[in-house]
Amino acid sequence: MNETQVLTCISCPVGCRMTVTLENKEVMSVEGNACKRGDIYARQESVLPLRMVTAVAPVEGSAMPVSVKTAQPIPKDRITACMDEIRGLKLKLPILTGDVLKHDIAGTGVDLVATRTLV
Repeated sequence: MNETQVLTCISCPVGCRMTVTLENKEVMSVEGNACKRGDIYARQESVLPLRMVTAVAPVEGSAMPVSVKTAQPIPKDRITACMDEIRGLKLKLPILTGDVLKHDIAGTGVDLVATRTLV
């Protein structure tokens, strides 16, 4: 069964409006992209959308939370679980930029890392 999705590309500022045709959840064609990046984006987004997650996490003994991000994009449907785990963290000082704060966040196989130093 064919399915059609219409996407707006976010790979560059042009914002091409693309049409993706799927058959049995497999991409058959991508139309409307002005560059190869659009084709890559449309194929990924229509089959398994991924997102980077950025947030702040609480730090015990500190009035200031620490900014964090996933080391790689995670499946879009795991964002809520990821945010739930971030809110439940019990982090302790010192925290350095790049520290891995949680391995395999939300069962994604991706690490959560600090994006700032708090001492």
